[in-house]
Order: sequence, then structure tokens, then C-alpha cells
Amino acid sequence: MTTSAKPLSVAVIGAGMAGRSHAAGYRNVNTVFGAGLPPVRLAAIADANTALGEDAARRYGFEKALPSWEAVAEDPTIDAVSIVVGNALHRPIAEALVAAGKHVLCEKPLAGSMEDARAMAELERTAEVVTAVGYTFRRAPGIAAIREHVRAGELGDLTLFSGRYWCDYATDPNGPLSWRFKGGPGSGALGDVGSHVIDAAEYVAGPIASVSGASLSTQITKRPLPLGAVVGHNAAPVSEEFGEVENEDTATFTARFESGLVGTFSVTRTGFGLPNGLFFDVLGVDGRAAFDQHRPAEYLFDDAQPDARTRGARQIIAGPNLPYFAGGVPMEAPGVGASNADNFTYQARAFLDQVAGVAEPLPACATFADALRTMEIIQAVVESSHNDGAAVAVPPVA
Repeated sequence: MTTSAKPLSVAVIGAGMAGRSHAAGYRNVNTVFGAGLPPVRLAAIADANTALGEDAARRYGFEKALPSWEAVAEDPTIDAVSIVVGNALHRPIAEALVAAGKHVLCEKPLAGSMEDARAMAELERTAEVVTAVGYTFRRAPGIAAIREHVRAGELGDLTLFSGRYWCDYATDPNGPLSWRFKGGPGSGALGDVGSHVIDAAEYVAGPIASVSGASLSTQITKRPLPLGAVVGHNAAPVSEEFGEVENEDTATFTARFESGLVGTFSVTRTGFGLPNGLFFDVLGVDGRAAFDQHRPAEYLFDDAQPDARTRGARQIIAGPNLPYFAGGVPMEAPGVGASNADNFTYQARAFLDQVAGVAEPLPACATFADALRTMEIIQAVVESSHNDGAAVAVPPVA
């Protein structure tokens, strides 16, 4: 671990919407929480789309734009790197960065295939650098607070977790056939957004033991081929030629947690009118809590208050009493709001706390092993869907 006050040099590989979120997070890390983190040098943003990379570097104050991820790996002055590109590229980039002695924060899902994911988890076992995965929702104050309620036993024995991630980025049938629509079952909505709600479920409610009743479907089976680069979920010029969509638009399944808790899940990328949202309810014998990404500065909480006249779900507004809020926002007062952009800052700070060996760090980031587990759950969902919804066991937590 780096322990000196020498600046930490960071780079981002990928200048799309998620890459820019990582870049903005690094830009803000020295403005949040306590002292101890060395100054952060914003070294480079790399993207094969050089105009996109140059624009991102300018907007977020990075020193330069580089035309390839290899240039980042070869730069001896760079200490830590975010990988924010197509899933199939995660493994070769991570292997090169680790070999070069650089700390790695990789976007979810971990890889484009189970083979690559297992190789990355094995890489982590022997790496002498920090390897982490970006499950950003772990940093949402409301989700972190609900986890604390559960761990403190304030909901009693849990009885039901109901989670969904609904978004509409693939609703337009004329949207281009980007890399997001390639890769086979499990790499569509399940891997893209389902990985978030699966991780949130285990983060809040504990390990999943098995899945069943799975169903995967593709509503739009063909899409026009793009005429150029596709950035994020943006529209792009397309040709008159169409290609096959290889993965799912929608998935549903039931889970059984190791505790006996039952969970229901649904994910979609073709949810008309639902721009982007993770939602969940967790119920116990003594209470209930719920989170709605569309209202990120609050969560709902209900328990057995003594006076039945005032019982019911209460709106808990984010404030200094919630995780990450105190020290994480400029105006530490309830009601000033919270956003997913803040979560990227907290994630970047947690990652660099690990890299720098900060004495009182934020909770550590998820590991490659954690992200492999999410992919094992997704693989079990796919297997269940291929076997008429049969129950499929998930490997136990190592």
C-alpha cells in the first residue's frame, strides 16, 4: 500500500457516461471526509474515441487524454486506474494493469464471461495491488442505513426481499446494436442492471443460496447496426442492416437466501417511461424498509411504534445521521439532497483510502471475488431459465 504524502496519480479508461462519473468522483475525493488521503493527481483519461477522451479530460480537469488503455498501463507515473469499458475488455486490461503494479477499480459486471470472471478473481488472489469493483449503490446513504437497520435486528427476522431494476434505455427498436446487446443470456439486462440489484440484496439481506422460477425474454430481437461509435445509451446513426440481439431485455426470478428469506427480482431495459431506477423493499416480522433510486435522498422505514395512531411508513430524509452524509456533502443539513453522482465520489474515496492505507478509511470496496459471486448468481438464473424454472443452487460464500 502507498502510505506517503506523495500525490496519488489516477487514470480512467473509458470516457463514456460511466467513465465520466468515475472521473468526476476522482476530481472530488480530496473534498470529502477526513484528512489522510494524499493529494490526487488527475493524470489521464483514455479512450479509443480520441475526441470523446479529450472532451472528458477537459471537463473534469485531467492532464491529458490518451488514445488507448495500453498507454495507461505503460505510464509508470500512474498509480490507480478505473476500468470503465465494455465487459469483454475487463480481463485483458485488468491483467495488464496489475502486471504493471497499478491498483484497479473495475466497473461491474466483472467480466464478459464466467471464464474471464474466474480468471480475474484468481488474479486478485495473488495481486500485490488493490483490486476492487464498482457497486456504487453500496454508497447510497439510504441503502447503507437500511443495511444498518437489518444488521442491528431492528426489522426482526426477515421475511421478504423484493427488488427490481427497471430502465428504458433499450425501449426504442431503432436504437443501435451496441456491445450491450451482445454476449449471450445473462449479459443483457441481468448483467447490466441486474448485477446492481443482486449485489444490493446480498449487501442488505445476506447471501443467496439458490434461485428458481427464472424467465428471460427479449422483446426486441433485432436492431440496426451503428454507423459509428455508440457512447453510453445515446442514439447514434444507424444503417439499414439489422443484427441479432444476443441477450435478454427482461428477467425475473425468485431467490432463497441462506437465512431462509425469500426474494423476488425483476429487471428490464425496456421499461417504457422508467429512465433508470433501482427499487427494493425488505420486510421483517418487526418492520419494513424501502429504497427508491428516483428519490435518492430518502428511504422509508416502518416499525412497531407504541402508538398505533402514528404507525406507518416514515420518510427518512438524508442528513448527518445517515452513512456518508456527514463529511460527504458541503452543506451537512437534512434536506439538501443526495445523488448517484455523490456515490461515485464516495466510491472513489473508498478505493483510494485502500490504496493509500488511510488510518480511518471508508468501508472497503467490493472485491473481484464479490463480483464473481454476483456473476455466479446470474449464471444460476440463466440455468434456471433453461430448465423450466428449476431451482439452481448458488455456490456458498467462500
